[in-house]
Amino acid sequence: MNKTIRRASVFCLLMVLALLVRITWVQAYQGRALAEDKHNRRNTIAQYAQPLGNIIVAGSPVTGSKKTEGSDLEYKRTYKNGELYSAVTGYSSQAYGATQIEGIYSNVLDGTDNRLKNPADLITGKQTEPGDVVTTIDPAVQKAAYKALGDKKGAAVAIDPKTGQILGMVSTPSYDPSKISGTTDGDAWQQLNGDKDKPMVNRALRQPLPPGSTFKLVVAAAALEDGLYGSVDEKTDSPLPYTLPGTRTVLKNENASAPCENATLRTALKYSCNNVFGKVAADLGQDKVKAMAEKFGFNTEKQDVPVRASESVYPSGMDKAQTALTGIGQFDVTATPLQIAMVSAALANGGELVSPHMVSKVTDADGNTLEDLADADSKQVVSSSTAEQLRSAMVTVVEDGTGTNARISGAEVGGKTGTAQHGVANSKTPFAWFTSYAKDESSGKEVAVAVLVEDSGAARSEVSGNGLAAPIAQKMMKAALGR
Repeated sequence: MNKTIRRASVFCLLMVLALLVRITWVQAYQGRALAEDKHNRRNTIAQYAQPLGNIIVAGSPVTGSKKTEGSDLEYKRTYKNGELYSAVTGYSSQAYGATQIEGIYSNVLDGTDNRLKNPADLITGKQTEPGDVVTTIDPAVQKAAYKALGDKKGAAVAIDPKTGQILGMVSTPSYDPSKISGTTDGDAWQQLNGDKDKPMVNRALRQPLPPGSTFKLVVAAAALEDGLYGSVDEKTDSPLPYTLPGTRTVLKNENASAPCENATLRTALKYSCNNVFGKVAADLGQDKVKAMAEKFGFNTEKQDVPVRASESVYPSGMDKAQTALTGIGQFDVTATPLQIAMVSAALANGGELVSPHMVSKVTDADGNTLEDLADADSKQVVSSSTAEQLRSAMVTVVEDGTGTNARISGAEVGGKTGTAQHGVANSKTPFAWFTSYAKDESSGKEVAVAVLVEDSGAARSEVSGNGLAAPIAQKMMKAALGR
């Protein structure tokens, strides 16, 4: 064999070896990555090759599947009362992916989760029957919140204080996920995303706003736990008018005739006295108020229910005047309705905060439990004595204070109103808040609620926590108590 042929043979052999190495690398090492690549059409085809598993509310599915026409994706997601439950389910779209419970548990719901497979299925890669996700949502509470919010822009959350189960979660305006579940829903998708009212934003979890006077519960808890004041009935050192430290700015009260000078914490909560809580926050200092806020859940980056909520923030690096403003839930304090509901839930539960969650378990197609989420973590936020005193003060707010629209005959109801400034120099319509708890001794049922009305269309002078948000909370609490 001459030298030229020999060299050509060696070169060809090296090329074949290189090709074999490359094939081995792609199949053995990159095969899984390629198979799982989001651009791999086979994965999408497999995902929608059979009816999806369901999201369950009170034993009944609020989702379904529908056979498609003229597509290689055989089934698409449908929703029962989609607008009612969209803040819980999220959406599953053949074109735009999946969010919230649909996204978190997509592998269970489309049957690709390995926990659904037997050993033979794992070897062959056979797709198995999908599983279901069981929620903690009470349909009566959900419907009460959705109906009461109506055409208002806002959100509401209800929690069982003992278990942490989220009984209701609504965000309005809402949307029907069925309208964007297919591959040809581009117009509906563009319309939803272009809507100035942002119906696809879950306001209950994902839009922190100034909590206003509902935050005074956190400040009162800090004052009692620190020993600044021994009880809710001890007079405070709260001048009226109160000038923010180091400034000439007077912190005004909504009710100029309210008995807020040196008022007790009970009276200050009853009339929502800004001078009292501004002074208390300044006296405690930002570190102590921040520490208490963080015990309730503020400044927690990963608040999963299991959908991740946006962080509720208590700021740092403030001067004394700014700290005083945080005492009334202003300056740079922000909170989600979920977070404010957690405050009332902890106080209702003797100072113990049980982690909120809206999924109780995940099952396979036969109902066997794959994941049990019933037992949630808990922590003691404040002492039982502090919780008891603040509940008593919250009852005063509802019985004879700024929260009378939340009363429920025959039940113990405590609450706190809030009206948060909005815009530069409060130039825009304020936000109306209400947070509360209710207990029915005869049935043992309890519930904690937070309601935010971001915009009701009402005149500025008509915006108040008691006028707009408390009636919504009352209807939710009545539904939770079975009244």
